[in-house]
Amino acid sequence: MFEFRKRSAIQRKKIRLRVVVAIVFVLGCFGLLIDRLWVLQVERYQGLAERADRNRIALVPISPRRGDIVDRNGTVLARSYRDYTLEIVPAQVKNLDELINQISTVITLTPLDVRRFKRRMGQNTRYASVMLRGNLTDDEAAVFAAHSFRFPDVNLRARWVREYPQGESAAHVVGYVGRISERDQERLEQEGTEGNYRGTDVIGKKGIEASYETVLHGKTGWEEVEVAASGKPVQVLKRIDPVPGDTLHLSIDMGLQKMVEDLYSKGFVKEGVPEKGALVAIDPRNGQVLAYVSAPSYDPNLFIDGIDVENWRRLADSPEHPLIDRPVSGTFPIGSTYKPFVALAALKTGVRDPNARIPDPGYFEYGNQRFRNAGGAAYGPTNMHRALVVSSDTYFFSLGPLIGVDALHDFSKMFGFGRKTGIDLEYEKIGILPSREWKKKAFKDPRQQRWIPGETISVAVGQGYNSFTIMQLAQATSTLAADGKYIRPHLVSEMESPISKAVTPTVKQPDYQIPVSETSIRLVKDALVDVTKRGTARRSFVGAAYDSAGKTGTAQVFSLKGSKYNSRTLKRSLWDHALYMGFAPAEEPKIAVALIVENGGWGASIAAPIARKVFDYWLSPTRSAQVNSAPVLEIGNDEPAEDTSPDVMVPQNVPDNPEDRAPEHLPDILAPVGNGNGRNGDERRQDNE
Repeated sequence: MFEFRKRSAIQRKKIRLRVVVAIVFVLGCFGLLIDRLWVLQVERYQGLAERADRNRIALVPISPRRGDIVDRNGTVLARSYRDYTLEIVPAQVKNLDELINQISTVITLTPLDVRRFKRRMGQNTRYASVMLRGNLTDDEAAVFAAHSFRFPDVNLRARWVREYPQGESAAHVVGYVGRISERDQERLEQEGTEGNYRGTDVIGKKGIEASYETVLHGKTGWEEVEVAASGKPVQVLKRIDPVPGDTLHLSIDMGLQKMVEDLYSKGFVKEGVPEKGALVAIDPRNGQVLAYVSAPSYDPNLFIDGIDVENWRRLADSPEHPLIDRPVSGTFPIGSTYKPFVALAALKTGVRDPNARIPDPGYFEYGNQRFRNAGGAAYGPTNMHRALVVSSDTYFFSLGPLIGVDALHDFSKMFGFGRKTGIDLEYEKIGILPSREWKKKAFKDPRQQRWIPGETISVAVGQGYNSFTIMQLAQATSTLAADGKYIRPHLVSEMESPISKAVTPTVKQPDYQIPVSETSIRLVKDALVDVTKRGTARRSFVGAAYDSAGKTGTAQVFSLKGSKYNSRTLKRSLWDHALYMGFAPAEEPKIAVALIVENGGWGASIAAPIARKVFDYWLSPTRSAQVNSAPVLEIGNDEPAEDTSPDVMVPQNVPDNPEDRAPEHLPDILAPVGNGNGRNGDERRQDNE
């Protein structure tokens, strides 16, 4: 009995111990739970709440509407419209090919759509949304929306799409947009603007679309969207509306632009055969570019969603090179159109009295070599005025050594030669404005680095090492027309805010005044007026209702090396370039023009008539009111009225671009011409046409 009670007591003690241990264990567990709850709910509440919100709330970017681009009269050159697209996240799809086949039973999918989709897949991660088909019509979008329950992994989305209503017209001005590449992404990250491109697929690649990308793009908006565990949106909690890009008002006149483009497309040498070339027209009163033609052109609409291989090869492999922006990226010898600026340099440096008559026997002899006039013409005693009117090569040959290449370089640079003009386009080349320093950098062989005095002779007539853009020639012509007032050329005249409607001009005042006397400017201008009345351009301006000033030019593209030029025995690609520069009306210029017809032959018979048509169009009575109302930019009163400043005044902060230096071996197109054949001049048959 006693033993039974003893065992019972022991068992009760064990049971109580177990109960106590169990209670302690349970309390410990609850303590741990309470501790963790305290940590989660109190100590780490802020961070965990933010993470929960991030899981619950998705930030969805809203891409802004890209700004429009219009010409001076409101004609639309680029605009954006709403478009529907089908997009897929490849990582969410088990059998992609089967899904595409199923979608094709509802919405038309071409083989090109499928190829583009697979190419885009390779350019993105598996978790990125990739466009399968774009440009869905309203009917197609409605049909797919009705069948969307069958395709939970396919998203129907709206986006802004760029459109260029004018097609090939002014394509090099407007440029185009394209999909954001890895290089673009890296640049955006370096600039710290990648956040503004969330939800945006395209970016400006060329032309105004690229140079005004920041202004055109606008600001991205955002939506805070509450999502379910499945990732489906439930409700919008907050929204920040996007800010559309500014509307850009160009100074281009599409009527003038299309008229010139039509002339190039119809051909000048042979009817129906399009020409290659470039033309730039500027209002010298304010620097506004009125026409900017690069022929041939291309359709920028091809690049919006990525150009296909066939069209890319057609453009890239074309011998006409339609993708080259000729006015700013093509460099050419400009022949006798350079002579007015050489004459001004001679007047500035005072190396010759403009009234002095220099013998012109048909050639200029320097050392043991003769540099002949074009066509072998001999003009007898010739002063500066007559030399410009008849385009006497001998007269300007003789000026070269007197002025010197360095002085000519420094003076010409003030007019915009050999540097970027400042036009609001990217990829502008500086060309070649030769000097002794330039030659040292251009050639590696010490024997070729020394400047030979005879090389200045060819440079003085616009040949030799000279190689300029048509934009530079147009800007120099505009500056001459404005009596030496340099106004940065620009295509965008105003930027208009879509919200406030505030208008901001892009250029407000001239850059500087070139220190050339009014007497010198007047002498050269008078001679250029006579060029159109009794000189090399006289036949093109017969019967004009206005007086104009200009200069024809014919520039060779290869060295004859002593042989005689005969276009009938040469293939067209070796013909001379035909050029013209001029402005009108002569007394109060409202338009300045520079143009080239590549391998056109004669400047007087090919290039000058184009300038006549441009002047006739712009100065026609129906346009007189608009032309006369154009703003005139005035420079400050601190600029000298007379030629009292130093001989050389090069604008600051305009460094040379090393990438545009000449290669070690210059091709024939850039080789010095001093070979005695005399093909540096102007119109070889001006007196016997």
